[in-house]
Amino acid sequence: MQKIQTFLWLNDRAEDAATLYASAFRNSKFLSTMPGTNGKPMGLTIEAGGRQFILFNGGPQFHPTPAISFFANCETPQEVDEVWKQFADGGSIRMELNPYPWSEKYGWVEDKYGVSWQVNLSRRPPSITPSFLFAGSQQGRAEEALNFYIAQFPNSSVAHIARYEPGERGPAGQIKFSAFSLDGQDFIAMDSGVSQSTTFTPGISMFVNCETQQEVDHLWEKLSEGGRKDRCGWLQDKFGVSWQIVPTVLGRLMADKDRKKAGIVMQAMMKMNKLVIKDLQEAYDG
Repeated sequence: MQKIQTFLWLNDRAEDAATLYASAFRNSKFLSTMPGTNGKPMGLTIEAGGRQFILFNGGPQFHPTPAISFFANCETPQEVDEVWKQFADGGSIRMELNPYPWSEKYGWVEDKYGVSWQVNLSRRPPSITPSFLFAGSQQGRAEEALNFYIAQFPNSSVAHIARYEPGERGPAGQIKFSAFSLDGQDFIAMDSGVSQSTTFTPGISMFVNCETQQEVDHLWEKLSEGGRKDRCGWLQDKFGVSWQIVPTVLGRLMADKDRKKAGIVMQAMMKMNKLVIKDLQEAYDG
C-alpha cells in the first residue's frame, strides 16, 4: 500500500475506468475491491504505472477537472500511441499529440470518464505522476503549495523548478514546471501559463494512509489550515485540493468477512469528521 493513493470519484463507472486504466499500462494489476450493495462494488483499487488508484462508485456530486491531471510517461513512441488511442476514444483532446519544445511526443487528453492525462514520451519505463495545475483564483500559488506540502510529510523534497522567463507565455517568475516528492512519491506542480478557470474539486483527492492516530491528527490539522474540514476524513486545503486522511485500520475493518460488523464500522465513520481509530475499533468490537 502506498502512503498517498489517488482517489477518483466517478459517476458509477469505477469498474469500467479501472479496466481501461489497467489495460493502458503494462504491469498493471487489480489490488482490492470494496464491497458494495446489489453485487456492485463500492470501489476498486488498482496499480498502474507504479501509482495506486482508488476508483469510487460515487454519484454525480463531484467531477474530476484538469486542475489535477496525470503525466503518463511512456518508454517508446508505439507505447505513446497505444495509450493515447485508448484515452482519446470517447474523450476530448486538450492538446494534440505532437512534438513540442519539451517533448518529442506529447499530448493532453481528457478520457471519457473526465480524467485528464498528459501522455509523454520519456524514453523510460512507464510511470504515472499526478500534476497540480494552479489556475484561476489559485494562479501563481504553485510554489507556495509545494513548499506547504513538503513541510507536512517526511522524506519530501523539491527536485526541480523551471520558471516562466520574460517573453514566454506565462507570468515571469511563476512555476512553469516543478517536480517534487512527498514521502518518497513523485508529484508535479505548475502555474497555468494562460488564463483559465479550472479549479480543484473533490472529484480527485489525495488519499493518505496513516498508521497512528498521532499521524491522523497532525495531517488533519496541518493540511486543513486555511481550508475546510469535511466529513469522513475529507478536507480541502487552502488551495482547494481535497485530501482524505484515513487510518489504515479502517480498510481492514471494513474488509471484514462479517459484513454486519463492517457495516457498523461504516456507520460509525459516517458520523465522524476527523477519523478516530479508537472509536472505529470500538464500533467493530461492538
